[in-house]
Amino acid sequence: MADSNTAPPPGAVPPSLARVAFHAVAAGLTPLIPVPFLDDYALRQVREQAVRDQLKEKGLKAPDKAVAVLAGSDDARGLGGRLVSYLKAVALFPVRKVFRKVFFVLWVKDCVDLTSACLHHGYLLHHALQRGDLDAASLQGDAPRKVQAAIVAACAEMDARPINQALRRLFRSSHVLMAEATRAFMDPKRGGARVPDPKGESAEVRSLTDRLLQELWEERGYFTALEGHYDKHLRGGPAPTGS
Repeated sequence: MADSNTAPPPGAVPPSLARVAFHAVAAGLTPLIPVPFLDDYALRQVREQAVRDQLKEKGLKAPDKAVAVLAGSDDARGLGGRLVSYLKAVALFPVRKVFRKVFFVLWVKDCVDLTSACLHHGYLLHHALQRGDLDAASLQGDAPRKVQAAIVAACAEMDARPINQALRRLFRSSHVLMAEATRAFMDPKRGGARVPDPKGESAEVRSLTDRLLQELWEERGYFTALEGHYDKHLRGGPAPTGS
């Protein structure tokens, strides 16, 4: 309590956005996991944990269904689409291991796309919680679907190229992405998968997170516009679809 009246330095990044940046980086590393099928599973876990952590910061606990909606997990591809994806992963796995340097450029694109999507989503979920669009009662109803629909619509209206270019520079500057992805998501003690934790990750993951956070804060105008699109769609956008 001693520092409760201490104002943050001018231009300082809000601490609440640090977790948003971390989960965006973690999501962006999932395409580099050198194990078939684990990448999709890890991405789903990261996205759902990102939602839970943001709700927890507000003292909220959502039912699993609401978490899945807010994380986009309920929009997963059908069985046919997943089967095709799995077969492709199995077929390409030996090639990816042998020619991972050749495929690095393609992997960077996957990393950028996922990081960008999760960064936009996490930022707008943070904004929604700051506005009070979700509370303990509304999380039990259809509010999560309405908020998610507004987030998706807002992101679709923005030209994310400036953000993606910054992300591309960040990932291309990291020379140990493959090792970091494996370390971040594999539990050597249990031989299975784990969800990354910002308190226990390596210096490389923390560095990527810190640099992403600074990039995010330097693009405040972009994210302010993103908030405006979200607000518009939540007030009067089309009714969300889906079950």
